[in-house]
Amino acid sequence: MPPTSTLRDPSFKRSLTLFRAFMKEQADPEHTYTLLARDAADQVEKYGSLAGRTVVDVGGGAGYFTEEFRRRGAQAYLFEPDAGELGKEPPAGSVLADGYLLPLADGVADVAFSSNVLEHVDDPATFLSEMVRVTRPGGLIYVSFTNWYSPWGGHEWAPWHYLGADRAVARYRRRTGKQAKHTLGENLFAVHVGPTLRQVRARADVRVLSARSRYWPFLAETVPKVPVLREFATWNLLLLLRRCP
Repeated sequence: MPPTSTLRDPSFKRSLTLFRAFMKEQADPEHTYTLLARDAADQVEKYGSLAGRTVVDVGGGAGYFTEEFRRRGAQAYLFEPDAGELGKEPPAGSVLADGYLLPLADGVADVAFSSNVLEHVDDPATFLSEMVRVTRPGGLIYVSFTNWYSPWGGHEWAPWHYLGADRAVARYRRRTGKQAKHTLGENLFAVHVGPTLRQVRARADVRVLSARSRYWPFLAETVPKVPVLREFATWNLLLLLRRCP
């Protein structure tokens, strides 16, 4: 694949490409997350070039997103709370830091970025407020998360989370012989589309540019507007916000 993706968003081709990559995530995480990082950078660049911009990647794990932003000319910095997620060779300048309390001054970022982190924090409102705080007026905030009633809501023990987290975790343990990485209420939380949208839209310090299904191949902005359906069909909610003065 070229340095930047040429997949139209939304499109069936893009969705199928990402789905196939996710099916190989455990066997080939580098391919999966490199592809996802290119796709996310494409989404950010719809709102302006990354060249010369300061990007704060909150909870970016091993740094695939940070590295992609840097390839596109951004001054990107990774802030990750879990040393184990950083891997053996994290991007230069990576900081071990909590997303609730970033060691940054107000308004230093042109782009505050968080991919698939919100479902792993027990206080999403505070996490979002911190991302808004470090973003300059007029800057962009990118937040995506896997909502609980998504088919992937239970992560490695999905879709059996629909029958209850305890049953799903027990089944995973029986089937794999391993302990699940995620435990509901500890490092995985039930975050929902409707409440999150209402919370963000009630804020006076951000404007919602787009609220959409991150991977849906069509009607990406329509699905999250439909109550009840959105909790199951959105799969992964992407919020693109503009920081207000």
